[in-house]
Amino acid sequence: MSIFCILNLKNSQFCKLIDVLKCLKQRQIYANSTSYRSLSQRLGEINGKQNSATFHDVIANRKLEAKRSILVQVQSAQSCKELYTYCNAITPVKQMFHYSTGVEPLHFIIVEFSKEADVSNVLSQSTYAESLQIVPVQSLFLWFKAPVKKNKQKVLKAAKLQIENGTFILNEDDVRHSLKEEKSVSNQMLSLYNSIKLNDISTRLRFIVARQIETALSGLFPHVVVYPFGSSVNGFGRMGCDLDLVLRLNENQSTSADSRLVFHSKAITASERSTSQRHMEVIGDLLQLFLPGCSHVRRILQARVPIIKFYQQLADVECDLSMSNMSGVHMSNLLHLMGEFDSRVRPLVFTVRKWAAEVGLTNSHPGRWITNFSLGLMVLAFLQKPGYAPPVLPGLNLLIKSAGPEDTFITEEGINCTFLRNPERMLDFRRLNTDSLQSLLEQFFVHYSNFDFSMKAVCLNEGSPVTKPDHSPLYIVNPLEQGLNVSKNVSMEELERLKMEMRNATWILESQEVKGMNWGVLSLFDGRRKFGMSPAPRQAKLLEVSTLFETESDGERIEFKSGQVEREISHVKSETKENIKQIEMKSRRRKSRR
Repeated sequence: MSIFCILNLKNSQFCKLIDVLKCLKQRQIYANSTSYRSLSQRLGEINGKQNSATFHDVIANRKLEAKRSILVQVQSAQSCKELYTYCNAITPVKQMFHYSTGVEPLHFIIVEFSKEADVSNVLSQSTYAESLQIVPVQSLFLWFKAPVKKNKQKVLKAAKLQIENGTFILNEDDVRHSLKEEKSVSNQMLSLYNSIKLNDISTRLRFIVARQIETALSGLFPHVVVYPFGSSVNGFGRMGCDLDLVLRLNENQSTSADSRLVFHSKAITASERSTSQRHMEVIGDLLQLFLPGCSHVRRILQARVPIIKFYQQLADVECDLSMSNMSGVHMSNLLHLMGEFDSRVRPLVFTVRKWAAEVGLTNSHPGRWITNFSLGLMVLAFLQKPGYAPPVLPGLNLLIKSAGPEDTFITEEGINCTFLRNPERMLDFRRLNTDSLQSLLEQFFVHYSNFDFSMKAVCLNEGSPVTKPDHSPLYIVNPLEQGLNVSKNVSMEELERLKMEMRNATWILESQEVKGMNWGVLSLFDGRRKFGMSPAPRQAKLLEVSTLFETESDGERIEFKSGQVEREISHVKSETKENIKQIEMKSRRRKSRR
């Protein structure tokens, strides 16, 4: 069927065709063609609402799914039919999702019903283990025991069971193999994104964990809400990422001046911060002592934002719970909005983050190096001004000007989080730039290879760089709290390494003429070895105090071991100069050929 015939289809027929194309891996070979872009643009025009749900809608739908769901541990995947039969006899089952986790492994099934009341019905007919050594807590987490006597009931076919990898993280070798099989760099970037992004089951589990905490506190606080935020919900999360949660004890509760009945309440006698810390301490005890699956609870109450870290072993996810970080929820909304503006945004961010991890620029532990969050903001800022082509994304100030009354939000701390929440109201803006993913990746590295970090700050608000307000090596303006620098932790040495790796990446992409064993984005990941450069100094990223300071045998004199740090700095500088020379020599050779 020709492209012209396709464009003449009815809207409903066209949408069905696009859905089929999306499900087929072969459709990726059209990713760079004008025909495919025409299809995508038309899809955005006639079916944009389906592909660009607002952040509020996404969160609301996921929370409804969690309210209609229970998590059941089973003996094996073969237990699904029997579980389906058992639950369906109590109340109709809408759908089921199976996953396994752990070395053994342990098998779990998410059972989703049609209504929230169905969950209450199932829980009312559930029981506790026959043991005195348990805390009898009712929750959404259950296990399916063997029948006392042989069940003569006919086992129904669990046709609505969906099997996914669940919390399983795809092997690195498998990811690389899939990238080698692609036809273009753009397709590699799409494949990388689809291979490591957070899947549906992992997302559902995160909202079930939030729901578990809500139900545990709902007796005392009927209006309690637990908001997932961060990478779990903003569309930039990858498999295995942590779950960030913010707990609100009295969210959306309306007060009526006409009501004469008022709840007796405890007065707050201490400061707001100390009260919050005390509440967090009690909630930490609740997680540790009463909620099934919650373990390794650590209270970090003296931080700027007090948090409780814990591991939910039944959902296989590390969690950070706070009570005063609503700006993080609005930041997640902003990042989700940027990802919804254009389908190329997320694959580009994932590729840049993967590259940074492979060359040793980022680390899972906090320190003086750049974070994935800062890298993501740099990509978004570049897309607001990619060079000669029209911008892919609007500046935040334009979104603020386009906001309506329903988009107005101001946090308790006075942070103005007002901006347009619905990308459909700026649909015309989204159709202007048609560059391929490969072109955007190349432009990204060129853009920051030539960026004046000494004088300019990365800023999403203006849609273009601004003058740095202080002397921080790297300054990335916090979009919602513009007085803050989200990259304040980055040292001058790490900035030099970032600039050097940007130049290396530019050179590697320009140097590719034919496909080899590791080509395209794989050459970026392995580029240092391919072009004779030394591997990224990952071992020097984390320095223990014991490696910096050494006590002499007499116990009196402490010697600062600065030699290791100085050698690392000189190594980075010399390698940077050498790579700049190589790029200049290559440029001169090209000019001489012309």
